Amino acid sequence: MKKTNWKKLGSEFLSIFIAVTMAFSLNNWNENRRDNKAASKILAEISHGLEKDIEDVRVNQGGHKDGILACNFWRDVLQDNEVNSDSLIQYYFNLTRDYISVQNISGYESLKSKGLELIKDDSLRFEIITLYEYDYSILKKFEEEYTEMQYQENYFKEINNKLAPNLKFNENGNIIGIKLPLRLNEVEKNILLSYLWKIEVNRNFLIKFYSVTEKKQMQLRKKIEQSLK
Repeated sequence: MKKTNWKKLGSEFLSIFIAVTMAFSLNNWNENRRDNKAASKILAEISHGLEKDIEDVRVNQGGHKDGILACNFWRDVLQDNEVNSDSLIQYYFNLTRDYISVQNISGYESLKSKGLELIKDDSLRFEIITLYEYDYSILKKFEEEYTEMQYQENYFKEINNKLAPNLKFNENGNIIGIKLPLRLNEVEKNILLSYLWKIEVNRNFLIKFYSVTEKKQMQLRKKIEQSLK
């Protein structure tokens, strides 16, 4: 009787153990499946956001390049070199124009809310964190917060005070040209040239940083697309 009971109990215990183990394994499988599905959805969202971010980076790069062309134009004006006055308004507008850094971070914010460990690939997770937490943060600070790179605030008034008296306007108050040579003394010219130099140096620095960031964006997007296949 005892021998039979032990066999029965052992058989029941084994059945329960197998059932619990299978249930636990099935639960883990379902959780992993849900996590993988959530990770894929978030990575797809990040990839889409990166596509827009790359466009914004290129627009801002182009804007800073236009700002450098404006520096060259006004440098020629100050040094009494021949210039194409047809482009005057464009260069006047672009000289101290500022830009903002637009970043599509909704995908990354979703990832943080779900937990960064949702991305199993350590290398991929590190690249995502580095881009959003470091590179994007630096870009935003340079474009919108770093005092030295706020061209409109720092330079427009000073430069305009010297240029405006030489500008020509039509009856509607629109700029149509400029009186050349400029009526400026040597000291005034040198001050303006120093501003142009400073603006150009800072814009070149930002262009290089944008270029590095764009490479990281493209590399990360490629890696994400490969992981989603």
